[in-house]
Amino acid sequence: MIRIVRTNAENQEFIKLVQLLNADLAERDGADHPLSQFNTIENIKYVVLAYENNKPIGCGAIAAYDSNCMEIKRMYVSPEVRGKRIGTHMLSELEKWAKELGSFRCILFTGKNQPEANRLYVKNGYSQIKKYGKLAKIADSLCFAKGL
Repeated sequence: MIRIVRTNAENQEFIKLVQLLNADLAERDGADHPLSQFNTIENIKYVVLAYENNKPIGCGAIAAYDSNCMEIKRMYVSPEVRGKRIGTHMLSELEKWAKELGSFRCILFTGKNQPEANRLYVKNGYSQIKKYGKLAKIADSLCFAKGL
């Protein structure tokens, strides 16, 4: 059974999962890829962890983008458990939390080399949008949004 828990960016299990995420992205995109500059966790207050049999197997987070919008960040599911809809469960919890915090919309960015993530977001009602902020200059970045 999958269990989703709310926590924060100081959680050591979250930090370990983010390290695995960063390693995966470095393998896919190269360690010095321009998107890596946005992969910090310093300003993240809202984190969810997914557990299976009390083992941390996934993470995701939200951070305020503006007064009406949260940005989905640091989504990761361990490779050995992918395909079990864990990403969908975490995304749903993050959207619920964003609504509780007064947000009307979620945005996110990913890259063209993360096809599993892109399918997850589209399958869960996200639409591709114009690249925002500093992402506009990164050729292989993709941005998505969903109204809550």
